[in-house]
Amino acid sequence: MINIDKRLQQLAQSVQLDCEKPFLQIEQVAQYNEEKVLSAFLECGVSETHFKGSTGYGYGDRGREVLDEVFAKIVGAEDALVRHNFVSGTHALSVALFGVLRMGDKMLSLTGAPYDTMEEVIGIRGTGNGSLKDYGIVYEQVDLTSDGKVDYQMVHQKATDCKVAYIQRSRGYSLRESLTISEIEQLICTVRAVNPNAIVVVDNCYGEFVEKKEPTQVGADLIVGSLIKNAGGGIAETGGYIAGKANYIEQCAYRLTAVGIGKEAGCTLNQSKSMFMGLFFAPSVTASAVKTSIFALRLFEKLGYEVFPKYDAIRTDIIAAIKLHNAESMIAFCQGIQKGSPVDSFVKPMPWEMPGYESPVIMAAGAFTMGASIELSADGPLREPYAVWLQGGLTYTTGKIGVLLAAQAMLEQGLLTI
Repeated sequence: MINIDKRLQQLAQSVQLDCEKPFLQIEQVAQYNEEKVLSAFLECGVSETHFKGSTGYGYGDRGREVLDEVFAKIVGAEDALVRHNFVSGTHALSVALFGVLRMGDKMLSLTGAPYDTMEEVIGIRGTGNGSLKDYGIVYEQVDLTSDGKVDYQMVHQKATDCKVAYIQRSRGYSLRESLTISEIEQLICTVRAVNPNAIVVVDNCYGEFVEKKEPTQVGADLIVGSLIKNAGGGIAETGGYIAGKANYIEQCAYRLTAVGIGKEAGCTLNQSKSMFMGLFFAPSVTASAVKTSIFALRLFEKLGYEVFPKYDAIRTDIIAAIKLHNAESMIAFCQGIQKGSPVDSFVKPMPWEMPGYESPVIMAAGAFTMGASIELSADGPLREPYAVWLQGGLTYTTGKIGVLLAAQAMLEQGLLTI
């Protein structure tokens, strides 16, 4: 059996009791979302024939078309672009932004600095090579307030002339709170009051199915995410999505393929079944990931660490951030997570210069699908505030064990006291 210190086991029992109420809330949300997903499958008449992959141009691929319909219905959008050839969430976001922005337009980030990998896409960092900035698109951001909140007053002032109002739902590599759906709705209303024609684009990564609504159901024009996060249910092997207003989806599809082709082509190879199946399982798997996150937050809070959010806070994404104070603790934590992974548990993760990131990053992810952060994983850049960001957990039981092994690794290296 897995070796975990008895003191940690005893602490885990008390943590489990503390988590009963938030767990119940998560299970209620999952039940609602599972019914929503099933309803969309039934309405759209999903059939086994939709699972057969196409080749070549992929003309007339009904599986591809029905998957778009199902996804759009689930998130309350007019249309969707769900494709295996989105290589990451960053790729899908890049396609969406290049799809709707033109030379001279302004993109305004309402939630401070974007996720690290978006900085080179926008042109905030790097040498260019085709960034939005290179194409004459202006970027501005509304910095967060001193306490890490959205500055609604400044949004009201700056949003008057932006073409795209950009919202990052999740915290990314920061310690600010992730935005709830109600907060996103308030932010959209603030933009609409001064700029009714702004295109509201939401980076929805890590947030799908954590609440009962998605941003498109409260006024967002486009939402974007990855299928190796929540929406793929741990089954989709690759891919991403863009969902929202039909005219904007058409522009995004032209960017993904070619003008005049758009959604009409694109073979699915043998990926359709895994994308359908992953979407079906997504609410349940997401609930397991959130429960794993809640357990980790409470455990490390009891061990004396500062955690974000609090374990009993209203959840809007699957991410838990734990401030570990130093690089050694970050490395030990991630190595412990790796030891609890079903795949490559023997691998010892170390920091490295990962493409798209400004600082060395350590990542632990022994996953069935490489880089799938709906599977238990932990990562973070080795810089202040030396926090690690934990996400995923295909099942709560195995997720909990992984978290305990992270604590165990720190304990064995003398980096944690009980």
